[in-house]
Amino acid sequence: MSSSPRPPMKLRFRVPAPPSRSPVHERHLIKKTPLIGASFVRRAIPQRDRRLIGGWCFLDHMGPGVVGDHPMDVPAHPHIGLQTVTWLLHGALLHRDSVGSAQLIRPGQLNWMTAGRGIVHAEEGRTPAGGRMHGVQLWVALPNVHQDIAPAFEHHPVLPRLNVDGMAVTLLAGELDGQVSPATTYSPLFGAEVTLPDAQLRELPLNPDHEYGVVVLEGEAAVDGEDLNDETLLYLGMGRSAVRLAGKPSATAMVIGGAPLGEDVLLWWNFVFTDPAQAAQAREDWAERRARFPGVPGYDGGRLPAPPPFRY
Repeated sequence: MSSSPRPPMKLRFRVPAPPSRSPVHERHLIKKTPLIGASFVRRAIPQRDRRLIGGWCFLDHMGPGVVGDHPMDVPAHPHIGLQTVTWLLHGALLHRDSVGSAQLIRPGQLNWMTAGRGIVHAEEGRTPAGGRMHGVQLWVALPNVHQDIAPAFEHHPVLPRLNVDGMAVTLLAGELDGQVSPATTYSPLFGAEVTLPDAQLRELPLNPDHEYGVVVLEGEAAVDGEDLNDETLLYLGMGRSAVRLAGKPSATAMVIGGAPLGEDVLLWWNFVFTDPAQAAQAREDWAERRARFPGVPGYDGGRLPAPPPFRY
């Protein structure tokens, strides 16, 4: 029995739009969403009509903002069926999780956590008051066959950095120009931070068998000559061998993509799953403090309460 006194809520899952098999310029407004310990984040995906880009199922753009007296802390909370990816442009965070990890992350470093059948983690702000906090957190949906794997955590202090047609590119996931990211993936993925030197159009190679999206993190950019700012996700579809990028000096964009997952993916709270019963069980296990979701060693903060149970 759930510990929540509230009645179950009816949950209806919407079938995501299929990937576009041809190149498109599909614009989606990025909504501001409240976040614990911060004023808001910009949630680029999931969108109502574009819930996946390859295996990527979530992208939150945090900041930029100045940290006040209370740094951004996210209390202990559970995940299943996904990988979380943290990338900072400014500031610092301390990651702790139930497999025993305690890792400080700074700009240019990558935290990559695999939830699998279940993990608990917390993030503690380490940016001093008055400092700048700016970053991205993404989630990757694990394919069905891998959703029950053991939880794990990776920290990569050094990533492949390339000069591609005059652009500074840091490779978070996948491969580019013979370089391969060290991050462990379970489906074909691509993720890169791209810094643009000027307004000249430059080409970033792409895989025609993958779908892609672009989000501006800093400054203003143009994609195939179309203006783009941090309020819009531009979905590019498939069938491209390259994308043309330009921007004001030091404008920065995130390009994500991958092979279409080809599976039904459901996302609720902090869970990715294929059967709603999986999420209902995980929610109950967290609410009842069962062994599936152990404590986080070294973390003495609170834990996020489970939301009301659902029926479907």
